[in-house]
Amino acid sequence: MDAIERMLGGYRAFRANMPEDHTKKLRALVEAGQSPQAAVIACSDSRVDPAFVFRAEPGDIFMIRNVANLVPPMEEEGTFHGTSAALEFAVLGLNVPNIIVLGHAHCGGINAMIKGDEVVKDGYHFVPSWVSMLSSAHRRVLATMPDATPEETQRACEKNSVLVSLENLTTFPWIRERIAERSLKLHGWFFDIETAELEIYDSKSGRFEPVT
Repeated sequence: MDAIERMLGGYRAFRANMPEDHTKKLRALVEAGQSPQAAVIACSDSRVDPAFVFRAEPGDIFMIRNVANLVPPMEEEGTFHGTSAALEFAVLGLNVPNIIVLGHAHCGGINAMIKGDEVVKDGYHFVPSWVSMLSSAHRRVLATMPDATPEETQRACEKNSVLVSLENLTTFPWIRERIAERSLKLHGWFFDIETAELEIYDSKSGRFEPVT
């Protein structure tokens, strides 16, 4: 069975075995609308599914996914701003009380940023430009961890990507306003796909602390 047939088979099993209370919940979400309690900015990586990891139900999470779970800084030039538009809808349209930036280990987007011009030679056009917003974080890691192994450098850059996105979130005026009003909180989380361990950034200690 190929991948598409496997997916269609999964859909058929989903429809055939969907509990009645789940059906009622979906109908209620259509009638009343969605009121997610968190917007999660996650990587597009197929190995990291926030809904699966956090056992979320329909309506729980407003999902925003892109390469390397990045939030670009606020800017109004250009036309197409997918991540910014999703954030705008989540905050202004849905009034989410939490925004979570979820980074992860073994991120291909972060690895592309570290490789730099090598990925351009491989034919990539959009990815290098997108992950270039992490260049300053990469330089900071190289300067502060000169003896780090490639794997340690990758982990540090992956965690720094979360911090860069948290900082960039505060460049949006309507996010700053809601933080000041205490109606919105920002969170930085990091998931290791190999060990399934989650760490949460503690702004007081400046470190990612494991969830026990």
